Amino acid sequence: MSSNERRLTAAESKGLRTARELEGHLAWLDTITPAALGVLAVASGIYTYLGVSSLLEDTGAMSFFAAIAYSIAVSVGIFVFWSYILRLLPSMRSTSGFLGLLLSMLVGSVAIIAMSSWLNAAALAGSAAVEQHLANTVQEYQRALEQAHDIALTAQTLGRDVERTRRTFDELSEREAREGGTTGVAGDGAVSRLLAQTADRLRGLEEMIEAQEPRIEEAYAEGNRLLGQMRALTVAAGSVEQRSIAFSEESVRLAGVVVSLNQYSVAPLVARAAADLPASIILPELDGSTASMRSTQSETMVAVVASVGRLSDSLADAANEVLAMEPPQETAYNPISSADAVIRYAGNFVPSWAGAIAIDLLPGVLVFVLAVTQAAIRNGRDGLSIEETLTLADLKAAMSAMRDVEASMGDADSAILQRLRGDQTSSEGKAPDAD
Repeated sequence: MSSNERRLTAAESKGLRTARELEGHLAWLDTITPAALGVLAVASGIYTYLGVSSLLEDTGAMSFFAAIAYSIAVSVGIFVFWSYILRLLPSMRSTSGFLGLLLSMLVGSVAIIAMSSWLNAAALAGSAAVEQHLANTVQEYQRALEQAHDIALTAQTLGRDVERTRRTFDELSEREAREGGTTGVAGDGAVSRLLAQTADRLRGLEEMIEAQEPRIEEAYAEGNRLLGQMRALTVAAGSVEQRSIAFSEESVRLAGVVVSLNQYSVAPLVARAAADLPASIILPELDGSTASMRSTQSETMVAVVASVGRLSDSLADAANEVLAMEPPQETAYNPISSADAVIRYAGNFVPSWAGAIAIDLLPGVLVFVLAVTQAAIRNGRDGLSIEETLTLADLKAAMSAMRDVEASMGDADSAILQRLRGDQTSSEGKAPDAD
């Protein structure tokens, strides 16, 4: 062994063997990587085509070719992009070059998500996302229906207050007519007529309130029937686009029912009647036989009018409490495309989004695998000269190449000698002629 030669340490030998083994694996993997990348790109293109098709309103030939062109462009772009990254980034040795390509990979990944992944998600979960939108709309309509019904029923409770007060005035009127309960003189006098008049006013208001109750229950039943049909459309079989059309028609009817329930609330009616009640009382003419009796009747009617005023204020306050209740928000069904639905309800379809993104960005994992492998190979070969890294196969190949070179050089030398000899012979043959 010459002085310039040295033995490899155990660590260097192990690193070199590891590097050679990894290179062998990479050589085999390089044979399947382009095909695998092509399959992923084609699969992404197919789902992108389905997503684009769901966005295009026209179903003619132009839309078909437009969707095909876009999906092909996506497939080619994904294949070329990841081919560049797979080849260049793992081989980059400088830190600045590695970080630059890593940044380029991140920007390209965002671009791929923007142009392909969300469309893939629309193809994977578009129908389910639209059905989710329908289900959420049903819940909104149900809340609006329940709220309108609750407000209408709360307003109906005002009828009990009106009924209780009406009975009080009826009893006072009967007692006055029968035994003179307020003036001390029985008979159908001015006070009795005033009390009866007030009771009649309240009875009319009570009847109007009672008349609304069947309408409220009928509207509520109709609303629940429409909600049932809308729920059935949400989970029914068939195209979600066709179901959305029928769903929209039912939603319009249900919106009308909610508006009707709002109109059936008697709170505005009670508030107006309470405000008009004192002014609607017509005081009858005093008919007492004596001045003292007429004075008593006058005082009693003043007290009745004051009582009606207090009743009016009480009913107005109760009606205003009902009117102050928050009305149901106006609900309307807005049709939505499958792509928009997937974005709006992305949180409900995380597995679909994960699959849609993974099919586009899975080569990024291969990039890091290659980068780690190339770093291990370089680490195993660093510090070793070319002579120290040669394998027996490399040496045989080098010796074979040298023999080929030597054979080629020998053939060349022979050809040159033969040519020189030929030239010399021809020159010797011409010399006597010259003499």
